[in-house]
Amino acid sequence: MTLLSIEGLGIAFGGIKAVHDVSLKVDPGEIVSIIGPNGAGKTTLFNMISGIYQPDSGCVLLEGEDVTGMAPFRLASRGMSRTFQNLQIFQNMTVLENAIAGFHLQERGAVLADLLHLPSSRRRARAAEAGARALLARVGLERAADREAGSLSYGSLKRLEIARALALRPKVLLLDEPAAGCNAVETEEIDQLIAEVAASGVAILLVEHDMKLVMRISSHVVVLDQGEKIAEGAPAEVSRDPAVIAAYLGSEEAAHADG
Repeated sequence: MTLLSIEGLGIAFGGIKAVHDVSLKVDPGEIVSIIGPNGAGKTTLFNMISGIYQPDSGCVLLEGEDVTGMAPFRLASRGMSRTFQNLQIFQNMTVLENAIAGFHLQERGAVLADLLHLPSSRRRARAAEAGARALLARVGLERAADREAGSLSYGSLKRLEIARALALRPKVLLLDEPAAGCNAVETEEIDQLIAEVAASGVAILLVEHDMKLVMRISSHVVVLDQGEKIAEGAPAEVSRDPAVIAAYLGSEEAAHADG
């Protein structure tokens, strides 16, 4: 069954179409990558899917349910989680505390129990810490649990953000440039982590500029240019598409000139 289905999404700002009539789908365990030159509409598309923007047209279906424009916290409760292009990490908190914060996002309505220090609140706190430590082990950060997050390398912070997104136990995970700013070693670590998450059955939708990473791990690639889908298919197929080459390099001749 398709977990995430995007049908004809579109949005305009000031009369200018930022995204127009984009459709795609992501199945369990599949990694679908969205690529395109700067300004192609990739993050705008993500923002519509994740409830930050209300689309002008089209719909978002999560497990067959229309969730178009639904608030991000409601989407999270239904199994959709995301990371952002710019890190959303609490730099002055410990790595463990950042991971625990992801679990607290599931606990809306438990404020009274926390204020009264009820046994249920203490049980949730213990469960959240245990879950957070397990996630840190999963992303290779268990030894850094007690360190201040701001002291970590950029690649480690990216893995921490993924860990926090996984705390929501997503069925669908949206990753916005998870390897941006990372060196080759850090990118490989993130590459392996994404593949492992997908292998567990999570549907992954990825925006990424690192084409080597995209070609290595993607099941399917969707290409945007000026807000419209110009190509899609298997990674090798898309990389040879003349329209894709032209979008990135200006012309097919430019691609040949660059070798």
